[in-house]
Amino acid sequence: MSIILAIESSCDDTSAAVLQDNRVLSNVIASQKVHEQYGGVVPELASRAHQQNIIPVVDAAIRQAGIGKEDIDAVGFTRGPGLLGSLLVGVSFAKSFATALGKPLIEVNHLQAHVLSHFIYRGEPMPQFPFICLLVSGGHTQILLLRSHFDIECLGTTIDDAAGEAIDKAAKIMDLGYPGGPVIDRLAKEGNADAYHFATPHIEGYNYSFSGIKTSFLYFLRDRLKEDPDFIEKHKADLCASIQKTIVGFLLKKAERAAIDHKVRQVAIAGGVSANSLLRSELQRICQKHHWQAFVPPFAFCTDNAAMVGIASYYKYQQGEYADISLPPYTR
Repeated sequence: MSIILAIESSCDDTSAAVLQDNRVLSNVIASQKVHEQYGGVVPELASRAHQQNIIPVVDAAIRQAGIGKEDIDAVGFTRGPGLLGSLLVGVSFAKSFATALGKPLIEVNHLQAHVLSHFIYRGEPMPQFPFICLLVSGGHTQILLLRSHFDIECLGTTIDDAAGEAIDKAAKIMDLGYPGGPVIDRLAKEGNADAYHFATPHIEGYNYSFSGIKTSFLYFLRDRLKEDPDFIEKHKADLCASIQKTIVGFLLKKAERAAIDHKVRQVAIAGGVSANSLLRSELQRICQKHHWQAFVPPFAFCTDNAAMVGIASYYKYQQGEYADISLPPYTR
């Protein structure tokens, strides 16, 4: 049995979790509201907020888990990718905490952690290797083939913007606030997804590109607003439904092709955008069509959280894969 304290600080959420083997005892997240007025994450403000939050968040995680610091066997932390200032706070705290306790350090890749969140014990079936995972967030979009917990092949990635960034950009253009993804998801349920059509680029293989979709959406609205300054307000729900359908359809078309080509029968999604209701339902529909098994993470493990860092740390702990205290964080 192992008790692992995990720390996540790659962007604007400060999180700490305690795991007993693959079971979550606590998962505390402190979100930062300061970025809403700027329409996006401001790196300097994010790192300052992490400094304020890290100690109370870790303290709360340990208390909620019902353990003492002396019970911790290892300290896992997100080393990257992410914002350098934000990462430095979590990495520095993890190193200091582990050193003070005389416990080993475990460094975790943020993207691997998202994928491995499917292996947190919840009393439900877990993916069996090999399987395809579509990793979709505000900063990353990848199609991954997992042969084991750490044998992960990237089959395709975005060559420019991420899917989540494209959704947030569409929301910003329509002045829906930040973060825009949940707002678009909510409004889309009231709209006609076939009202408008936006072109998707033809990219070789399993790679993606979302800059063209953003430009298409921007130019479409620019032309309509010349004719009717209230166009967005009058057709907001239809616009949200249409752009969401375009992006989700583009994402899953390539993920479906990857699963067929690699002859796997299990497909998962992970990352912040995996909370999108259309992406979740469309994945289920595609898997039912092919008689595949779909794996959709609980909402608590979609966005950045330390529990996913903890499960990745757990598997590394089993292998005795520890990190040297001199390892720096990395942004990419």
